[in-house]
Amino acid sequence: MKTLLPLICFAILTQSCEHRPVVRKESPVTSASKTKRLFDGKTFNGWVGDTNKTFRIEQGAIVGGGMNSRIPRNEFLCTDRDYTNFVLRLKFKLLGGPAANAGVQFRTKRIPNNNEVSGYQADMGDPAWWGCIYDESRRNKVLAKSNIEEVNKVLKRDDWNEYMIRCEGKHIVLAINGQQTVDYTEQEPNIEDYGVIAVQIHAGPPSEAWYKDITIQELP
Repeated sequence: MKTLLPLICFAILTQSCEHRPVVRKESPVTSASKTKRLFDGKTFNGWVGDTNKTFRIEQGAIVGGGMNSRIPRNEFLCTDRDYTNFVLRLKFKLLGGPAANAGVQFRTKRIPNNNEVSGYQADMGDPAWWGCIYDESRRNKVLAKSNIEEVNKVLKRDDWNEYMIRCEGKHIVLAINGQQTVDYTEQEPNIEDYGVIAVQIHAGPPSEAWYKDITIQELP
């Protein structure tokens, strides 16, 4: 019995080890993609629009419009693919005085055979468009209005500013120079939650809209 008992114990221990689950350390799951550049500062690769007359590249920036003549109609330079949930950051500068207007479209659709687009716009312009969400060529109204007194504390007119646009499901947040301007939740069920990103120069007097350092981080 003395020699048999150790053998029995060894067999039980070996069988137990064979059926014990192996615990492996998994790699951490990334909740969002890395930030990537949408504009390389040199070419219009990845963008679609009127690059013959309306939009040009100057000093590493996309420039819409001009200071020598009126802007005959709204024009948009669009990404060549759609985006859904993301954090978009870009720097912008609007020149041309208080009548100048522009904006950044997101979750937007290009209208076939038309210069217009349809979707959300992070608005830009006096007297109180800065930081608002406007629904371009769809509901044609301001969906969320910023507090212009608060925006004026951080806004640098005729100089570079930064827009942050965050979209997650029905929830949209805008910020200018780190100051949140609107927090909006879409209530209409038929509004699509994806589309292109676009930069705009609005019809009107001689003016220029400058855009650079355009980056996006896609979210789950």
